[in-house]
Amino acid sequence: MTDTASKKYKFNTATGRTGAKKYEDGETPPSPNGRVPRISKLMALAIRFETLMRDSTVENQAEIARLAMISRARVTQIMNLLNLAPELQEEILFLPRVMSGKDRVHLKGVLPISVKPIWSNQTKLWKTFEIGDNDRSVVKSSDPS
Repeated sequence: MTDTASKKYKFNTATGRTGAKKYEDGETPPSPNGRVPRISKLMALAIRFETLMRDSTVENQAEIARLAMISRARVTQIMNLLNLAPELQEEILFLPRVMSGKDRVHLKGVLPISVKPIWSNQTKLWKTFEIGDNDRSVVKSSDPS
């Protein structure tokens, strides 16, 4: 009579940054519902671009544009998000996930706030930020300078 012992393990696979598969103990973690808003992704990208320039990985925004295959104007738009007050940057990074439909906050609505040089004025404008009729974010017409 032969006795065979077997043991069952639960594991999941995940793909790492390099594309290599990683095996992890336990069941596959549930994926979060919804998607990250585009403006949050752009804010994170601006922070990443700033880090690359600070660490001298890239020389300037023109090099970022060339490497990312986007226009220099687009890089400037993204980098202008760094002109926002730190608490606004944080709020943008942690906006709630979009469950369906269009994003509620758009770059087009945030850029006018980022050109204001005084952070307290930016914060006032952010508080007047409202959702437009077409799910586009707009700032009310009474802009403090």
